[in-house]
Amino acid sequence: MAYDKTLARRVETALAGRTDMTAKTMFGGIGYLLNGNMACGVHGDGLIVRLDPEAARQAFANPHVKPFDLTGRPMKGWVVVQASGLDEDAELQAWVEQAVAYAATLPPK
Repeated sequence: MAYDKTLARRVETALAGRTDMTAKTMFGGIGYLLNGNMACGVHGDGLIVRLDPEAARQAFANPHVKPFDLTGRPMKGWVVVQASGLDEDAELQAWVEQAVAYAATLPPK
């Protein structure tokens, strides 16, 4: 599956200036990792966001958020923000910042 390269560039802009992030092609998309832990990524036209499991549950209240599910078993603490919820750069920036903040709490790989 191809991923939205325009959205990927927007994520990279949101991460600009961070030297601790790496990009890695994965799951048919691209992931952005902090210390080896995926923080966020682009799959299709959606933004994958890794959050604390409780924050992920709360995120589902947003109409543009759905579970991240590639195998029929949604991943706990992972959500997909649909493109319709990312129209504004400030919206994208907020999701990316939440993802990076959570990834920063994880032990390095």
